[in-house]
Amino acid sequence: MSHAVTTAPDKPLVVLNQRTIWLIFGALMASMFLSSLDQTIVGTAMPTIVGELNGVEHQGWVITAYILAIAVAMPLYGKFGDLYGRRWPFLVAVGLFVVASLGGGMAQTFESLVAWRAVQGLGGGGLMILSQAIIADIIPASDRGKYMGPMGALFGISAVAGPLLGGWLTDGPGWRWTFWINVPVGIAAWFIAYRALKLPSHRSTRPTDWGGILTMALGTTGIVLLTSWESLGNDGYDWSDPMLLGLLIGTVVLVGLFVLIENRVAEPLIPLRLFKNRTFTITTLIGLVLGMGMFSAMSMLPTFLQMSSGAGVTESGLLMLPMMAGLMLTAIGSGIAISKTGRYKMFPVAGLVVTIAAMIWLTQIEGEMSLWLFGAMIFVLGAGMGLVMQTIVLAVQNSVDPHELGTATSSNNFFREIGSAVGTAAFTTVFTSRLTDNLQGVFADVPQGAAPAGVGSGSGLTPQIVDQLPEPLHSGVIDAFANSLAPAFWYLVPLVAVGLVLALFLKEVKLSNEAGMVARGEAVMEGKETDILSR
Repeated sequence: MSHAVTTAPDKPLVVLNQRTIWLIFGALMASMFLSSLDQTIVGTAMPTIVGELNGVEHQGWVITAYILAIAVAMPLYGKFGDLYGRRWPFLVAVGLFVVASLGGGMAQTFESLVAWRAVQGLGGGGLMILSQAIIADIIPASDRGKYMGPMGALFGISAVAGPLLGGWLTDGPGWRWTFWINVPVGIAAWFIAYRALKLPSHRSTRPTDWGGILTMALGTTGIVLLTSWESLGNDGYDWSDPMLLGLLIGTVVLVGLFVLIENRVAEPLIPLRLFKNRTFTITTLIGLVLGMGMFSAMSMLPTFLQMSSGAGVTESGLLMLPMMAGLMLTAIGSGIAISKTGRYKMFPVAGLVVTIAAMIWLTQIEGEMSLWLFGAMIFVLGAGMGLVMQTIVLAVQNSVDPHELGTATSSNNFFREIGSAVGTAAFTTVFTSRLTDNLQGVFADVPQGAAPAGVGSGSGLTPQIVDQLPEPLHSGVIDAFANSLAPAFWYLVPLVAVGLVLALFLKEVKLSNEAGMVARGEAVMEGKETDILSR
């Protein structure tokens, strides 16, 4: 066991009442929204940003740097929060995010922008993990569902609101405001958290797992770089390329070293014994496949909307609202139902069934299809994901020792983030390769000079160019996008089906009636102080 933390005996117990809980919850929601929003808000501003900063050929780094930093930061915040307390790591995470947002908006070179995005990710990873862990600290699992539901819905809101807000800001005050908008919200969240997060600090006598930290960071970097190889400006996976081959071998070696180190150190960063916990293993694997399927599905839908309907960047964000509505409805509804019944296994099972059905339905998308029909498809997809996302986090937190809430939560999220990186890269590769072949067929018989330069491969196509193409080229291009995207969803169906099979083996553990801090002897719920003192 590795619960080497102690709380100063002379510190008074924290008294948790409903007012304190809601105040903390509000600060956590604001902070989580900042982190999740920034994964998508920059995407719509990207063409303007890289054009102004002369970074078109390396634009993938703006997204990759953020995702990579989040993935690396997650296990660190989870572990250090368990060992030393979550108050100061959370305040540091908010501070890093605010400073990086200010710096990113002021960046004058592409390299400095990428660097600030990485710092943003270091803060954002802490906001996501520590928010979920603090909720587990202050709210019993039996009552946590109605709080976790809105937190899960935030991811759906940000997935849609990010592109929408990013497009509006870019068209209005300018792309720099996609960063600066975080500053006032982040400052307010920091001060609220400083006042509200009266959480205890710990002392740990165990040595820091520097070997695990180093190999995890480098191994994760290798995985993200491998899966983002093409988006970083490389022409496909040419395994004769010594740099690519070296990256693959180095990543495998680092992952192996990480496993070896974690089995030997006294206080591992990600304790591999957690995988002996059946609930932890199953929910982590579900998170992995859901991350691969969910983000893959969401990555190309706005592009399809812009090409097929002629919608602009902002309008395509609005057309994704049905997905957000579906996710919010089921995330909040399932959270309330879990709190009332104490049962949770049925929700990930039902959610994965609905997600599979939605992906099968999405294989039927067609060029110039009814937007009402498309909206129904993505509403069902969102509804399925909303039933799963936060339920599996709740199941993880309920099944582990209260001293390891942060470590278990961060590990679960870490594998989901890795899954999203791998899945999105693979799905994008399948889609783009099909699209190139289909577009070459569309333009095969077009006389030279009759079509805009570069559109035959898709590299020069924009929604505006597609909208101005004469028939039958216009319909042909739209059909090429639909016929490339629709079959790609079949690759995700068996993946999510694996998650469904795993969910069937999920053991339902009775939800705890004690908050994490209460279980660790660091706090009492209001009204129970007398009971504690009389023991």
